[in-house]
Amino acid sequence: MALTLRDGLARCPLIAILRGVRPEEAEAVTEALAEHGIAIVEVPLNSPDPLASIARLSARFGERLLIGAGTVMREAEVAAVAEAGGRLIVTPHAAAEVVRAAKRRGMVACPGMFTPTEAFAMLDAGADALKLFPAEASRPAALRALRAVLPAGTAVLPVGGIEAGTMRPWLEAGAAGFGIGSSIYRPGDTPAQAGAKAAALVAALRG
Repeated sequence: MALTLRDGLARCPLIAILRGVRPEEAEAVTEALAEHGIAIVEVPLNSPDPLASIARLSARFGERLLIGAGTVMREAEVAAVAEAGGRLIVTPHAAAEVVRAAKRRGMVACPGMFTPTEAFAMLDAGADALKLFPAEASRPAALRALRAVLPAGTAVLPVGGIEAGTMRPWLEAGAAGFGIGSSIYRPGDTPAQAGAKAAALVAALRG
């Protein structure tokens, strides 16, 4: 049975954002991350040949990891990701039409939002979780206030500037997990380097 978003976050509340990864290295990097517990991986569509990376990752890891795309801007891109085997759609913005397109295809939709108005609009469109972006322009107190009015159980994932030393206040404010970019992978990182970063982040969560 394919991994759900809820189960993936329960296994490890970190979404690895492999911005800039190349198709020929995507599998080795993802394997290194998975060895340290990472269960959800997104390849931003502004990476080199992202659909090829998503196709490779979906073919190899699709049964045990949740694989998808980030920086999805348009409905047509949702279709392309689905055809590549991806099951997760992450946007940087509050795009109801992208969320609805993902849900029509049975995909997981995690749209970006920053305000209560955007948060509720994305939930109305069918979002499975909310990406609080850019998190470095917000603060945990804002998340705590937002969660007080969101439906119970809504998963909010801060993204942007998150690293090992900044996670704890967000978790205490109710973050369900995080999207992690350069703190887990930078273009040119070896699998070993990405794995070491993942290990440090997971250790910080447990600490």
